[in-house]
Amino acid sequence: MSEILNKLSGQGVAIWLDDISRERLRSGNLEQLIREKNVVGVTSNPTIFAGALSKGDAYDTQLHDLAVRGVDVGEAVRAITTYDIRWAADVLRPVYDSSGGVDGRVSLEVDPRLARDSDRTVAEARALWWLVDRPNLFIKIPATVEGLPAITQALSEGISVNVTLIFSLERYRAVMDAWLAGLEAAQAKGLDLGSIESVASFFVSRVDTEIDKRLDKLGKPELKGKAGIANARLAYAAFEDVMNSERWQRLRAVGARPQRPLWASTGVKNPEYSDTMYVDQLVAPGTVNTMPEKTLDSVADHANISGDTVRPFYEQAWNTMAALKEAGVDYDDVVKVLEDEGVEKFEASWNELLESVTKNLVP
Repeated sequence: MSEILNKLSGQGVAIWLDDISRERLRSGNLEQLIREKNVVGVTSNPTIFAGALSKGDAYDTQLHDLAVRGVDVGEAVRAITTYDIRWAADVLRPVYDSSGGVDGRVSLEVDPRLARDSDRTVAEARALWWLVDRPNLFIKIPATVEGLPAITQALSEGISVNVTLIFSLERYRAVMDAWLAGLEAAQAKGLDLGSIESVASFFVSRVDTEIDKRLDKLGKPELKGKAGIANARLAYAAFEDVMNSERWQRLRAVGARPQRPLWASTGVKNPEYSDTMYVDQLVAPGTVNTMPEKTLDSVADHANISGDTVRPFYEQAWNTMAALKEAGVDYDDVVKVLEDEGVEKFEASWNELLESVTKNLVP
């Protein structure tokens, strides 16, 4: 087991794998990563599933059976994805049990085409929660404006939620408000708040990718590669504000658990940057870092884990954001573009998944 990964876990960072595939499950690779690389959770998204289906033969038997049964493509996709998620949840169940239900989690996203439709998102969340039927499941709901009431409603019904596609500090605060409202509604229904978990997936590298492009046009290369980490650090400051609030303390007193910040999009896109920067520069207690396997391997090999790299740097983060604004970067426009692109990318991957399955539904 990597000493570096042990250090990272020891700092209160839960290491999750940002990938899933039938082949990874069938080969025992996920179990190996749990044993050897401190992996205590798994996230998935439409892009990951589309990629998994495009490689190898792990899905061939199930696709054949679905074709013979004459199911439609929507039912087929649900059958394929929920099969993998149930399997991964069972592999991670010992982690779930040993952590008291905090980790050992597997995330499954609602159909991204529903990202702007609250009612249908809730209906899909209920359906997936029922289909997978595992206590260590997270239903991923995008943090669009329309997603916020869906987050509250799902949590109020006892459905654990991974809120995804968060880019802005303002939207993150709205997500935490939606989460608290969901817990309050669940409490009013008499539900056990201790059984309702949530994480908030705050995206990191995509912020740098978008802002770096703008900095090149503005002739400010010295500010490149700083926005993503600064933005995430300030998100953690917002999280701490909520954790110190009377509203949260009332819920905590009756058994509620924090909605942990989850650093998503932590694979480094620019080869000029350190390939572990979105891990070793975002170490803080009570966080999750979900990594592609390539990033996980890099962290295990050479990341510099040297204690808390978030809370001591709040002032620096504010200064970075102020410098970006002064340079002409429109933060509000950046996060809007990123949210729109995020939804569009997942929709495109979902359509790719549908097309791939459709081709295989011919007996």
